[in-house]
Parts: sequence; C-alpha cells; structure tokens
Amino acid sequence: MPIRVVLADDSFIVREGMRELLQSVEELDLVATCNDLDSLRSAIDREHPDVVVTDIRMPPTNTDEGIRVAEGLRSTAPSIGVVVLSQYADAEYALALLDKGAAGRAYLLKERVSDLAQLVNAVREVARGGSVIDAKVIENLIAERSRNKRTALADLTLREREVLAAVAEGKNNAAIAQSLHLTDGAVEKHISSIFSKLGLGEELAVHRRVKATLIYLAEEREPERRQRAPGGP
Repeated sequence: MPIRVVLADDSFIVREGMRELLQSVEELDLVATCNDLDSLRSAIDREHPDVVVTDIRMPPTNTDEGIRVAEGLRSTAPSIGVVVLSQYADAEYALALLDKGAAGRAYLLKERVSDLAQLVNAVREVARGGSVIDAKVIENLIAERSRNKRTALADLTLREREVLAAVAEGKNNAAIAQSLHLTDGAVEKHISSIFSKLGLGEELAVHRRVKATLIYLAEEREPERRQRAPGGP
C-alpha cells in the first residue's frame, strides 16, 4: 500500500513544487496540501495520513507550528510520522522536535527538498518509525564540538564521527558502507566502537542508533546551559 502523505507549507511556490515531486513517486499518495496550522490539523483529522510533511513555520504565528504539530501527534496519533522542513540548520529546532523521542521524526533543511531521493527516504523512514536528521545539522554539531571542551564524543575517531553522522541521516549499514567506501564489516566494527565509547552497549540496536544521534543534539545545549546558569559567563 502507498504511504499516505499530507503536505503543509504556506509558500504557494514551495507547496506546488513539492506537490509535483511527491506525486511523481508511486509509493506515495499525497492526500492533502495545506497552507497553515488550522488547515493542517483539519487534514490530519480527515485523512488519517501515515506521514505529515510540514514547514517548521506557518501561519498563524510563523514560529514553530510544525514542531507543535509533531509534538501533539505523539499523544493523539503516535503512529503518524512527521518530516519537518526548515531553513535553519540550528540544533535547537532539532532538539525541540526530538525532545520527547526520535521515533517517526525527521528534520530536513528546505534546501534539500529538490533532492527527491532524500525526501522520499525521510518519508519512508518516519513511516516505519525511523528517524532522519539533516547532514548539515550534524556537521554543525561536529564543528561545535571541536570548539568546546572534551565531551562524550571526544573519544571518537574522525572516521567514527563520519559513520555516526551517516547513522544520524537514517542510513543503514549498507548505505553507510557505500557512501564512505567501506566494507560492511568495517562499518559494523565502527558502529560497535561508537556504541561502546558512548556507553550504549546494552541497548537494542535501533535504540542505540537513535540515542547515539541524540547525544550529538543533547550536548549542543550545554554551552547555553552554562551561560544561563547562576554565575555563568
């Protein structure tokens, strides 16, 4: 059965462009398009989609409507996956989206939308409960880590960081091996080492992959926490 998708974006040009892209994919069934928060909520209630693809900012407030929809669906319809599209490679937005868990959630930059394969992969992943985080967000986090004091990620080698970034994109081991020109066995060894260094040795494999990604995002908050703390710089 095709994946039923509801699309929301307040820009007519972006919405129409994405509508054409999504409708060109046989495994997807675009059942509604929306331009604001109220119409999105109505479409979700009416169509019961498998996945919602939504801009992060829409009327009426143009702040965080997409994230609020994703958060609300955790309690009202937890089986619905959500792909949030944003112009911002800011970890705070990704943290807000994943605050209550990563399952069935994706955070992609709008500049990637023209890459149909990446968009479809994100829809497919969240539909089956997976998680995808844009590679540029991960790259920014890696750069930020290098400018701060030693963290849980400090023991990772450069290759392990590349593998973890690929994990955070939602790639499976075979895709990671292909993109990094490694053997499947080498990828398995790198991931095992990453889990060990991050203290994730006793979790189920799927949970370890998600938690390894969240460690990147959780640590992004530390500099801000230190600044806000009493007596902080």
